[in-house]
Amino acid sequence: MSSQRATQLLADLSLTEGDGDRERPLSHVYIDAYEKILEEVVSWEEHEQLDFIEKMVQRLNHYQLGRVDNFIRPMLQRDFIAHLPNNLAEMILYNLDADSLKACEDVSTSWRNSLAIGQLWKKLIEKNVRTDNLWRGLSEKRQWDKFILINRELAAQRVCEKYNYRYDQLKGTFQSILLQHVFYRKLYPKVLNDIETIENNWRKGNFKLKRISCRSENSKGVYCLQYDDEKIVSGLRDNTIKIWDRKDYSCSRVLSGHTGSVLCLQYDNRVIISGSSDATVRVWDVHTGECLKTLIHHCEAVLHLRFSDGMMVTCSKDRSIAVWDMVSPREISIRRVLVGHRAAVNVVDFDDRYIVSASGDRTIKVWSVDSLEFVRTLAGHRRGIACLQYRGRLVVSGSSDNTIRLWDIHSGVCLRVLEGHEELVRCIRFDEKRIVSGAYDGKIKVWDLQAALDPRSMPSSICLSSLVQHTGRVFRLQFDDFQIVSSSHDDTILIWDFLDATPADAVANAAQQPGGAAHLALHGGVNGAAQNGNVDPVVIAAGDQAAQADDDSSTDEGAGGAARPRREDRRILQALRQRAREGNAIRSRSPSPEH
Repeated sequence: MSSQRATQLLADLSLTEGDGDRERPLSHVYIDAYEKILEEVVSWEEHEQLDFIEKMVQRLNHYQLGRVDNFIRPMLQRDFIAHLPNNLAEMILYNLDADSLKACEDVSTSWRNSLAIGQLWKKLIEKNVRTDNLWRGLSEKRQWDKFILINRELAAQRVCEKYNYRYDQLKGTFQSILLQHVFYRKLYPKVLNDIETIENNWRKGNFKLKRISCRSENSKGVYCLQYDDEKIVSGLRDNTIKIWDRKDYSCSRVLSGHTGSVLCLQYDNRVIISGSSDATVRVWDVHTGECLKTLIHHCEAVLHLRFSDGMMVTCSKDRSIAVWDMVSPREISIRRVLVGHRAAVNVVDFDDRYIVSASGDRTIKVWSVDSLEFVRTLAGHRRGIACLQYRGRLVVSGSSDNTIRLWDIHSGVCLRVLEGHEELVRCIRFDEKRIVSGAYDGKIKVWDLQAALDPRSMPSSICLSSLVQHTGRVFRLQFDDFQIVSSSHDDTILIWDFLDATPADAVANAAQQPGGAAHLALHGGVNGAAQNGNVDPVVIAAGDQAAQADDDSSTDEGAGGAARPRREDRRILQALRQRAREGNAIRSRSPSPEH
């Protein structure tokens, strides 16, 4: 091909071809004809118009096709966000998730500005805080709650102060809008990082530990507790209720009045209600500590109680359950007594449909809240049941057979049996993600609830971690997304913090898991021989025999007496004590979660 022909071909293909034609004026012939032609084309059917345009386009040269493409392409790729009013664009973008918002920022400056003007990162964070307890808790603990759920002007002012800008100088400017956009855009991944860290700490057993010593002259254990952000309320074996300040963990108030161990309690924003081995229930003013009322009904120790929405349920060693109407803190009366268990009723829970009770007779019984009639029995535990929690369709129970069982309350079917504790499972709580249990082996175990509910899950995948810091039986625990608070026979309350965990605590925790019982025996804690829970494995001082049977929650009618330690076990413990006296550190590989 000659150079002249090649040059001509490139000219034919060039988009610059016909540049001179663009400036040529339209002829009178065209002006007179095109309106008539346009009217004719518009009158055709749609498929006829398309056929005409297709034939017309086929006759255009390369330059003309380029020109057609130039004005058709923007029509097909119209930036609807840029052309919509701000409020409509915001409504559309508001429904996007974080990944989609990040993608929108990269589309154009116009889209980024739409996100900024609509404060969509702020609104996404606020949406998560409203619907997710973990986000809500993080907003308070990390103190970025002051930047959300507030009006635009106050938010702008606080963000400007955060970046050391004077709000009065930036007020009403687009710079102020962009400053807020940057702040909330950077905050979002920080929150996600915190959430990932927390979940990882729960899985690996990483925590920061705070310890409250409750030891006193007459103290022999902390039986029950409840906490919030300001306080921890605990019931002790020395007959008192102690309230601890969360700021410095000092004892801010002591409530005295019970003449026996405080075995159970619950509080709300008005009252603390406690049950005792003195067989009474007492109602206290949560603010002043004044005893408002004493309820005398049960014949033996009150082992557990729950109250909500004007109703209270108590249970006792006398094998009965009492249902109470609560008009006010001073107006509380018996509605009905439920009888059916053949041994001490150790725990109760209820919602607006069912009351659920568990007993030393090895059964869980379900009762109707409306009629207060018996509904069904959940049977399967091989020994007495010490604890349970009920929520939705799920009941989770712990027993002196050392197992945890998950039940469907409607069908009565046992969904899963969890094994791993070496002694009686004394306390248990669960939420949407996990189960946390405490036992007489001194261990607290964290279990994956969703894995436990999945029949395909291997048992080894369900237990996430074992926490060993108590040197005695674990009596009670409560937890949330960030922490576990537990109490024990060792006279301590432990706060396990999974938000600001330090690796050193995890190492220390692993070091204390040589086999649980051996470690605890060296520290005067749990006696692995005391399997029947009615007798505490502690040295009872002369004249204090009553303390021996105070721990009534593990009553197991029909079970034999406490087994004596085997000779081999005694030799092992003696050898361990000898090594401890010689100053040798006892170390062992931390057991795997499934053990």
